[in-house]
Amino acid sequence: MQPATAAPSTDTATTPAVEVHDLRRSYGDFEAVRGISFEVRRGEVLALLGVNGAGKTSALEVLEGLAPAGGGTVRVLGLDPVRDRARVRRELGVLLQTSGLPGDLTVAETLRAWAGTLSDPRPVEEALAQVSLTGRADVRVRALSGGERRRLDLAMALLGRPSVVVLDEPTTGLDPESRRQVWELVQGLVADGAAVLLTTHHLEEAEELADRVAVMRAGQVVLSGTQAEIAETQPATVRFALDAGDPRPPVPAEVQVVEDGHRVEWRTRALQPVLAQLLAWAAEHGVVLRTLAARAGSLEQAFLAVADGTHPSLMEENR
Repeated sequence: MQPATAAPSTDTATTPAVEVHDLRRSYGDFEAVRGISFEVRRGEVLALLGVNGAGKTSALEVLEGLAPAGGGTVRVLGLDPVRDRARVRRELGVLLQTSGLPGDLTVAETLRAWAGTLSDPRPVEEALAQVSLTGRADVRVRALSGGERRRLDLAMALLGRPSVVVLDEPTTGLDPESRRQVWELVQGLVADGAAVLLTTHHLEEAEELADRVAVMRAGQVVLSGTQAEIAETQPATVRFALDAGDPRPPVPAEVQVVEDGHRVEWRTRALQPVLAQLLAWAAEHGVVLRTLAARAGSLEQAFLAVADGTHPSLMEENR
């Protein structure tokens, strides 16, 4: 952690580490970010989700101090990341989608060179162990696998002991075991009080790590909240198949039915009573509900509904 002079004196228990309010950013006449707002507090992970082109990277570049905002405000630890970039940089760890590291240096040389630009770096050996690259310290960067390069990128992002961490697609190219190791690293950062802003295309990753989620589409935040709050915007589903000649169960008023031959899907906002009614009917009539599966609404459903423009919040906007 850096000295207190790196940021203004504020109540760190209540002040968000990252504050974005009505952020806008344009490229010529194209508005890539159209008035988004969110906060990230210390000791939590916010996952910023969206398909390619949603505006995530454009927003992150402003937060990282790489580009000015076209409108609105961004604050990192109470500071403007562009105007106060030197002060923000001491507390900010950034993992970009691609790093472009020089291939002729070894892994250890790369970390030592980067450590020379930081005011309080962790020991290189510790950083290597943190990302399971100790045995690759003397290997040149160009000889690393894609997954190993990604872990080196992560080691560099965490080398300065940042209190705010931006991870842009952190597990791209990693195998399942390495992905789990990165997840454990992120969870450790949060346990130590870091604020983490994460973008990912792996919804499982967001489900594993995120305390809160913001879903973007066309430069705007369409959904935000906890995973449970976002999942509740989607109906639950009950799927089953009937044998030829079986009677059809009565459909409750609150259920939408989709049928494909003998395969049936019920969509409902009242999963438990609807499922109980279906099972009671099946028992009374001696009907076997084959391949029966019930699933509550999920983050994945909500994300896909935003991506294809069918989420209720988007439908309301277009009325």
